[in-house]
Amino acid sequence: MKKIIITLLTVNLMIACGAGKSSDTENNSAKILFKQLKAIKNNGILFGHQDDLAYGIGWKYEEGRSDTYETAGDYPALLGWELGGIELGRTVNLDSVPFETMRRLALKGYQQGAVITFSWHPYSPLDPTKNAWTTDTEVVKHILPGGTHHDVFKKYLDRVALFMASLKTEKGDQIPFIFRPWHEMDGDWFWWGSSLCSPKEFKQLFRFTIEYLRNQKEINFLSAYSPDNRFNTEDEYLTWYPGNDVVDIIGVDNYGDFRPGTENIEAARHKLEIVVNYAEKTGKVAAFTETGLDKMTDYKWFTQKLGKSIFSGKTADKIAYVMLWRNADTTHFFSTYPHHPSASDFKTFVSNEKVWLLKDWNQFKQNNNLN
Repeated sequence: MKKIIITLLTVNLMIACGAGKSSDTENNSAKILFKQLKAIKNNGILFGHQDDLAYGIGWKYEEGRSDTYETAGDYPALLGWELGGIELGRTVNLDSVPFETMRRLALKGYQQGAVITFSWHPYSPLDPTKNAWTTDTEVVKHILPGGTHHDVFKKYLDRVALFMASLKTEKGDQIPFIFRPWHEMDGDWFWWGSSLCSPKEFKQLFRFTIEYLRNQKEINFLSAYSPDNRFNTEDEYLTWYPGNDVVDIIGVDNYGDFRPGTENIEAARHKLEIVVNYAEKTGKVAAFTETGLDKMTDYKWFTQKLGKSIFSGKTADKIAYVMLWRNADTTHFFSTYPHHPSASDFKTFVSNEKVWLLKDWNQFKQNNNLN
């Protein structure tokens, strides 16, 4: 565990200086999470991993296991989960994770101190046989208020809300979490993407989703906006932005700037700085919401690529967290695992005083009375 010596006074000053109104920061668990994430700035960056407690390379649903833990000796400080499939009433998500298992592991992770975040890749409300990556039909305009399939979409949200409402402790308290719907909208690979949806329609979709879950279903959460890396200026980044009142986390997903053949670490750093600067202007939390290198073919990727994108500039390291995608199997994984050639580089990366795993995060909260 790293030495984390931050005074409570310093933390409170940082929160006060950046205290723009968040979209759901009343007296509830979401407010506490927001304050915790705001307090990280200039201190540390949480390392996160998708599905980390559910499966990894060579194992699945084995209690206590984690590729991160078995490589670095600690669990991620942030745990990502996927809700795709819940909208159809299925018992497993689109990656075959049972929702009951997901609920149990998300609660366990939260109780151990981790931040919980959910993505959602829903099937088309126009045709539930078509997944999020089917892009042969315009969908969004039909599911907005007044659209032919708006009621179907609301039923989708009802099922999402039912799962979210079930995320409660033994005392009956709903746990806080980050919800990151409709990500990478500036790409063309989802039915809510740029080729099938206008910025105006997207903003309506995002806003309706957040407001319906909060106002109609009374679910408290932080919401994340996370376009892909297809921007070079703040104006371009904000093309799809739905408004400060429905966004808490200012994020970016970026694989392309780290991919062999299109690699541009300076561009990745620049985009993180755009995210950080806008978050600071609006009192939000900045985050690197999704990244990774498929099959981890660069064995020094963590320190020489990811690390340099975050730490080589002036402000990129003010993000609250970075989350890598899942380790499905040896043909499809985005972080490291024990005995992989990149494992030693990963251990070097997380040994950085500013990269925090779970013990570091818990120590910071304890030292600064942030629990």
